[in-house]
This record gives sequence, C-alpha cells and structure tokens, in this order.
Amino acid sequence: MADSVMQKVYEQHKDAVYAYLLSLTHSKPLSEDLTSEVFISAIKSLPGFKGNSDLKTWLFSIARYTWYGHLRKSKKELTPEDLLEVYFSDPAGLESTLLTQELLDRIHDLLNREPDKNRDIVLMRIEGYSFYEIARKHQISESSARVLDFRTKHKIRTILLKEGYSYE
Repeated sequence: MADSVMQKVYEQHKDAVYAYLLSLTHSKPLSEDLTSEVFISAIKSLPGFKGNSDLKTWLFSIARYTWYGHLRKSKKELTPEDLLEVYFSDPAGLESTLLTQELLDRIHDLLNREPDKNRDIVLMRIEGYSFYEIARKHQISESSARVLDFRTKHKIRTILLKEGYSYE
C-alpha cells in the first residue's frame, strides 16, 4: 500500500523536483542524481510528514536540503550570494541566469531599504525557512508571509528591471 502511494507521489512530482534541482545545480546529471536522493529521503521521512505544508512544498524542501548537503560534501562553500542568486532569479529563466557581483550588491542594497519585517521574511526564505515558520516568528498568517515575500521580491525585481538589469 505505502509503495503504491510513494510511486504515485513520485510520478506526480518527479518532473517538478527535477526542474527545481536543475535550476539550482545547472547540471542535468547532478539534478537526476539528486532527484533520486530526494525521493529516497522522502520515503524515509514520510512517517514524519505531518501535512502542515503541501506535499510538493515538502518535497522541494527536501530537494533544497539535499542540494545543500551535496554542496557541503563537495566542499563548496554555500555563500549568501548563492542563495540570493537562486531566490531572486526569474523562475522562467533560471538556467540562463548569471548574476554579477554588482547585481548582488544592488539586491542587498534594495533589500536593506525594505522595512525590517519584509527584509527578515525574504532573508528567512533565502535561508530555507517555510512560510509556516516565518508566520509563527512574525505572528502573522502564512498567506500574509507569502504576500509580503512576493511583494518585496516583485518590488526589487521591478526596480532592477527599470535600472537595466535583465534576467534573460
């Protein structure tokens, strides 16, 4: 019974997990390997899944931590800039995104101009916190956390586009 459920979960979400990992790794073979690791971890962790988030969100969280683990094992240091690159990238063009240090500095500058709550929400998301965890910390609803995160990212992207930065 559990095998058929996990098989169904795998079939429904494997492509999305693979695409997400590809956006992080920019390597098809590595993304394929990590996708397998994600579902192995998911099988092991399934009894602990409480349903506080969407199943796909849970799988993406496992994927993110699997990627972080890979980076640690490969001795590549994960910098805040790596996280910013992924977080502020346009989802449609993640594979071709190349952010320069100048752009990263500009993102930091714009983020520092945001109200403390908005900045903290974005930084928590960059660090991998769920909207549930962010909402609890700030004593707001999950949807409010999502909206503040979205609006802050959208505002920063809009300013960057007006300044001539492109994600394509």
